Amino acid sequence: MDSAGSELVYHRLPWKEPDVPYLLEVFYEDDDLIALNKPSGLQVLPGGLFQQRTVLKQLQWRASKQSSSLSSQASHPVPVHRLGRGTSGILLCAKTKLAKTCIAAYFADKTSVVDADNTVMELSQRKITKIYRALVHGIVDEDKVIIKQPIGIVRYPGVAKGLYVASPSGKPALSKVDVLERDVQRNCTLVQVEIQSGRPHQIRIHLAFLGHPLLGDPLYVAGGQPKSFDSEFADGTFAQDGGYERPVNPVPGDCGYYLHAYQLFLSHPTTNEVIKITAPLPSVLKTREEGREVDKSVGSERIRGIHIDSLP
Repeated sequence: MDSAGSELVYHRLPWKEPDVPYLLEVFYEDDDLIALNKPSGLQVLPGGLFQQRTVLKQLQWRASKQSSSLSSQASHPVPVHRLGRGTSGILLCAKTKLAKTCIAAYFADKTSVVDADNTVMELSQRKITKIYRALVHGIVDEDKVIIKQPIGIVRYPGVAKGLYVASPSGKPALSKVDVLERDVQRNCTLVQVEIQSGRPHQIRIHLAFLGHPLLGDPLYVAGGQPKSFDSEFADGTFAQDGGYERPVNPVPGDCGYYLHAYQLFLSHPTTNEVIKITAPLPSVLKTREEGREVDKSVGSERIRGIHIDSLP
């Protein structure tokens, strides 16, 4: 039995997070919004091995640095959607509660339409539109594909809240895929994807369900399912970087695939101006023609005087 006044000493491994890309490039910023260029390998919100080396922490550090040099009250920007750790490109963040509420409503409106009847909305009907580039395994035969496969959750070792997969009993999801270029020699296809709902890992799951998983995706295979359900337990050894058990099987945060949030159209939450933001493409996600050209439109462009209903 413990005696009164006894002392318990716990020696734990020092906290050391894995290295991640640090620099956040700003595409667009005003009093309400900030749009960042998230590099592949950087996690958006704290979780698992990544508690400090995240987009949120970098935003907080940036805001505190600005507030120390300005007399105005500091804003507290937060991401209003997520990108997978291995996904690069545009990440939209809100600097005010009003902007956060409005943008959350934009995303909810898109998803509610999909929940109702899997309808493809035109750009003129939406307040926000996200377009991605991806490189997939194999040759996609059709030039245009609409994927309406529901996405649900299953138990999966190493993922406490469950893994999102293609599932008939899941929630409705809709992705619109356009083939940009086919490379028969390398057996891969460059595609552009417009998502109309925002289910976690939707593009990875939908393209895998189509039979063309993202090239280099360590987790999802044809059918929109994970590679393996074999192991029920994590590795018994502890990692040096944080003391967590490392899963035996691939998990959603593992990188290696090619997915880039390329363009975003947004009706500004306070001015109703249409903002178009474009992220430079990684060379692997450019068409041959784009690879020969110098990027002419990098960063953000404000389309003044045009309401979103007048877009094509």
